[in-house]
Amino acid sequence: MKGLMMLVAALLLGVVGYSQAAQTPSKLGSAVYIITPANGEVVSSPFKVRFGLSGMGVAPAGVDVSDTGHHHLLIDLPGQARLTDPIPKDAQHLHFGNGQTETILDLPPGKHTLQLLLGDKGHVPHKPAVVSREIVVYVE
Repeated sequence: MKGLMMLVAALLLGVVGYSQAAQTPSKLGSAVYIITPANGEVVSSPFKVRFGLSGMGVAPAGVDVSDTGHHHLLIDLPGQARLTDPIPKDAQHLHFGNGQTETILDLPPGKHTLQLLLGDKGHVPHKPAVVSREIVVYVE
């Protein structure tokens, strides 16, 4: 019985370890940031969001080049992004896997939060994560 319990525990640990994707190292001192709009800016939809990156380069998803990644825009995320798992693809996690450095957003009137997160070739945040500060925009 004890052997069976140890086997089950080992299998469960293996599943937990397997569920976390391997993370690509980020370059020390790298940063991602939102160029426009500015924090607190009042905008009219649709509006342009421009992405900035320093210390690393931009490469499309699936391209394995060191010190590169691609942008993901987090919109109105109700808490902190998970920085060890693949980034989901939904209305709150926009992927720019072709290497885009800007987008046009059409959001409803009101207060919205925006944040950038750099993902590696497989949409997994780097380690340590390259993530911008969250900004607030007000859509009129």
